[in-house]
Amino acid sequence: MTTHPTLPTIRPLLDPAPEYAKWRSEEPIRRVTIWGDNSPWLITGHEDARTVLADPRFSADANHPNFPHTRPGAPPQAPGLFHQMDPPDHTRLRRMLIPDFTFRRIEQMEDALQRICDDLLDAMTLGGATEADLVESYALPLPTLAICELLGVPYEDHDFFRAKSNALTSVAGDLAEAMNARMALYGYLRALIERRAQEPADDLISRLAAERVATGEASLDEVTGMVCLLLLAGHETTANMFPLAVIALLHHPAQLDALRVDESRWPAAVEELLRHLTVIHSGIRRVATEDVELSRVRIRAGEGVVVALQSANRDPSAYFDPDALDVHRDAAGHLAFGHGLHQCLGQSLARAELRLGLSTLFRRLPMLHLTTPPETLALSTSTVHGVRSLPVAWR
Repeated sequence: MTTHPTLPTIRPLLDPAPEYAKWRSEEPIRRVTIWGDNSPWLITGHEDARTVLADPRFSADANHPNFPHTRPGAPPQAPGLFHQMDPPDHTRLRRMLIPDFTFRRIEQMEDALQRICDDLLDAMTLGGATEADLVESYALPLPTLAICELLGVPYEDHDFFRAKSNALTSVAGDLAEAMNARMALYGYLRALIERRAQEPADDLISRLAAERVATGEASLDEVTGMVCLLLLAGHETTANMFPLAVIALLHHPAQLDALRVDESRWPAAVEELLRHLTVIHSGIRRVATEDVELSRVRIRAGEGVVVALQSANRDPSAYFDPDALDVHRDAAGHLAFGHGLHQCLGQSLARAELRLGLSTLFRRLPMLHLTTPPETLALSTSTVHGVRSLPVAWR
């Protein structure tokens, strides 16, 4: 049996694993092993990554027998998880959510997001406090409060769904534990949707219950899966991205000073941070549905593909000096949110959370600094790269 290098699962704090740069230079499309004898193609270049993500011949269907799951024994895909579906089901379900995630809709949420930032910092500094765990006090509750408000999920239940989220997204956890977590979370959300159908509020769950489930356009199971996906993705990615962005900016004080002097630079800085850090470090998974020729490599029908976003975003053919953080650069075209039909639905919300959250934090706490060496921080075991805690002080 042909052996292939194993796909890295441990990543340095602010950079991709060093193997990616070597592979991107020497063999940008190559076989790797993710577990057992499951050896998909790994895509490490920016142009090839964009091609795969936009090509309908690469399926996102997680129920395909050769889909390159992150671990063996993956259960059948649950209804409603449209990020791992192909058209027409993907199109039908995603279209139901688009009105709630447009740029204009997120703009209308900015005052509420700003209040969340200020309230969290007020609580963090209450009574003259001068230190905190930034993850627990700010980075995690900010996106969690935002997505709970948008969906209509009670924030007081956040400990429950955070624990279930951790079990579901961990690449090191027990499969049975993950299945139990999914069942518990689905049961909770199904009951909430049914309650909103009887007692509607001004939120997305109430709208889906009235406009989709009641009309037969979507089943209760599908809406449950959709809400579960939005809830998990809506807090997991930004909560992990945020502390890494803080670490990166504190390590580049001149760039942070430029942002303090001119806050109009923050939108571009957020794009560069997204490119530089790329927290979806387990890759985007696909399976070829027919033979595809890609950069003189033939990928056969039925073969799995893993798109290494963190490598594609550090490709020197796409960005000058790509390993450097440069908040002044134009990072347009980065793949932190994916590309093509499955590009992240919540990207406008994530951008707003990062822009407002980071700018407010550094404006209100200008003396913010780390109290623990970054190399000693415990890394997340999730498919989303991050740290479990970030001790900081501001005096």
